[in-house]
Amino acid sequence: MLGVFICEDNEIQRNQIESFIRKYLLIEELDMEIKLSTDKPEEILAYLEKHPDSRGIYFLDVDLKCAMNGIQLGAKIRERDLHGKIVFITTHDELLALTFKYKVEAMDYILKEGEIIEIREKIQDALKQAQRHFQKEAEKADDFIQLKIGSQIRVFDLQQVMFFETAPTPHKLILHLSNSTLEFYGKINDVPSLSSLLVRIHKSYVINYRNIELIDKKKREVTMTNGEKCLLSIRLIKQLESTIKTR
Repeated sequence: MLGVFICEDNEIQRNQIESFIRKYLLIEELDMEIKLSTDKPEEILAYLEKHPDSRGIYFLDVDLKCAMNGIQLGAKIRERDLHGKIVFITTHDELLALTFKYKVEAMDYILKEGEIIEIREKIQDALKQAQRHFQKEAEKADDFIQLKIGSQIRVFDLQQVMFFETAPTPHKLILHLSNSTLEFYGKINDVPSLSSLLVRIHKSYVINYRNIELIDKKKREVTMTNGEKCLLSIRLIKQLESTIKTR
């Protein structure tokens, strides 16, 4: 489900935006829900910290009349919800150039000076577009994975992901891509949950089974399409074979 978030300091305008959205979601039966409607940007950031897997569309006033403006809030949202859809609602269109400075990548801009009908229609269009994007991304959920590398959230195409292995450094993993490797903090037990394509084959290895070139039961090793080899546990051979047959 896609969450809807509203941050607007004017209570009347905030209630109006919320009303437009509630009625439209009810009529169209979209897979969305208003998670938070507030005048405090900190509340949205606190929600995302508490719910790190949130996916949302965010309607943000640019001038929030507090220490953080809507564009700065959008930048912080982008750090927490990489694929979030951000829509700015503002009377200050001259400030929108700042979105490039903060790398917000907004989906749309709605000017408050417009007619009520026009504002409502633009909100509805944004909801429809966000829903379409959400559905397409859900269909491709097994094509990409997201990993936290240092302070960044990075996206990797699973076609390039060979396997993960535990690193010599405690609490670290090594991601093996088709032509490179990357070391980061993580737990090998958590890796299979990133995608249904990732399978545990050894206490120290999780592989992308679509990139298997050869399984050698005698040597107890798996060769990947880039030529690299991974250890294969005897007790996990049947599980690997079953996974390949059923998926």
